[in-house]
Amino acid sequence: MIKAVNFSIFRMTKIVKYSLLNNMGVNTMKTKLKNYFLSAIFSIPLAFGFMVQGAVAEKVMRVIPHADLKNLDPIWTTAYISRNHGYMVYDTLFAMDEDFKPQPQMVESWNTSSDGKTWTFVLRDGLKFHDGNPVTGDDVVASLERWGKRDGMGQQLFNVITKLEATDSKTVVMELSEAYGLVLESIGKISSNVPFIMPKRVAETDPFEQITDYTGSGPFKFEADQWVPGSKVVYTKFKDYVPRSEPVSAAAGGKRALVDKVIWQYFPDNTTAMNALIAGEIDFFEQPAPDLAPLMAKDPNITVEVNDPLGNIGFARFNHLLPPFDDVEVRRAAMMAMKQEDYLASAIGDPQFWKTCYSVFPCGTPLANDVGSDIMATGDINAAKAALAKTGYDGTEVLIMQPTDIPVLSAFSLVTAEKLRKAGFKVNVEAMDWSTLTSRRALRDPVGKGGWNMFHTWWIGADVIDPMAIAFSGDPAAGWFGWPEDAELEKARSAFPKATTLAEKQEIAKRVQERLWAIGASGELGQFFTPVAYRNNVKGLIKSPVQFFWNMSVE
Repeated sequence: MIKAVNFSIFRMTKIVKYSLLNNMGVNTMKTKLKNYFLSAIFSIPLAFGFMVQGAVAEKVMRVIPHADLKNLDPIWTTAYISRNHGYMVYDTLFAMDEDFKPQPQMVESWNTSSDGKTWTFVLRDGLKFHDGNPVTGDDVVASLERWGKRDGMGQQLFNVITKLEATDSKTVVMELSEAYGLVLESIGKISSNVPFIMPKRVAETDPFEQITDYTGSGPFKFEADQWVPGSKVVYTKFKDYVPRSEPVSAAAGGKRALVDKVIWQYFPDNTTAMNALIAGEIDFFEQPAPDLAPLMAKDPNITVEVNDPLGNIGFARFNHLLPPFDDVEVRRAAMMAMKQEDYLASAIGDPQFWKTCYSVFPCGTPLANDVGSDIMATGDINAAKAALAKTGYDGTEVLIMQPTDIPVLSAFSLVTAEKLRKAGFKVNVEAMDWSTLTSRRALRDPVGKGGWNMFHTWWIGADVIDPMAIAFSGDPAAGWFGWPEDAELEKARSAFPKATTLAEKQEIAKRVQERLWAIGASGELGQFFTPVAYRNNVKGLIKSPVQFFWNMSVE
């Protein structure tokens, strides 16, 4: 703008000088000066307009996430909102494509010894953290070691790792005590806990404590100073990120940030969120309440579709450490009262978005089976009542944590409360938001000191597709919240990576499932599919069990 004004002044000075030298008439000179003066005046808003245009040109995608982001450590928690945050900020060594095959991501090349016991990984060039430092082998080692202490697949992998070291700045060597069939599947797993690569100084944080440094190396940077818990999260494009050249496929391929900024705007009320999408204030709604989907689908400017072909598996999770659910027969009595149709009809509604499934592995996948599922197949309240009476249940109150900001889980909680009361349990439902629940569920304290007895959740199908899932752990020291203990279950799970044929894997899966039902690990609440909703100006949606925001643009 200044340059435009200065240029016009310069031209007016030249006119005066030219007129005096050439004896131009006063009137002529006045006319020319007037014209150039007007030109100069109009050049100011024109120049300003170019400046404003440049500012407006910033591409911003506004997203309603499925939950409030309060916990920023995707290794400390399995919460999907923290996992999604992790994908925005961090990168991984390998990544799952749309066929659930691991593909190299941060890795340029790798090889395996003839006996399958030594794996060597070489990082690709150009990998940088958001602070400008290069990603090194030491960062990889520290990150995998921390992940391996919290994740189910990581725990199983590290049971056979005898040595993990960086031999130079770009090379990592993994030595195993025996050949292991799920190395790449483990370090390339698509969902919680994802083995994200962090700077060594961050990855050295105790895995049971949350990190406080959020430096990543992914396609977007987390703007910590703009984070408002309960309201807003801001991510900006990391301009030094070098994407792979391959086409994007689920979590694999070239991650290209096509917008300058992604803003997560949290709305605790789904109706308010829907109205914001309809009004054009929001571009993408990650997880609308199922009953709102038909309303949004009527808007010609909005697309509503299911993005995850495997869907979600509902869980009613018991705390195995505290009474009354420290008694296996009490847990099994509670499971007898649970009828999947009642949960799914109440929480999801439209039958096109749900189906009953009495397998702990997603129905329609190779390991799905019905072994041991008869305990829940009928949802018989009278049978549950009779079974509970035989246990000698003493009336200990069951505290159910109800996340009111996630409609599906809120409905699940209320259905369970009703069924348990009818079966003879004393029940207290405590309302809270999801982020509070994810923090509280990590507590092993008595209920009177902040502990809990039950909560409801779901796992995406990709997370529980085989026995290695942390949800199926029988190790209370390192397992998932609820902390079941069963040595037989752990023995069966540890055999899975050694299986070489599908038939062998299916037999192991049946043994795992039989033990999970026998010990009453969790109530299985069926399979459901949650649609996403977005305005038609959003392009590049990636079909995947996890919502990604790279390769997506707004027009």
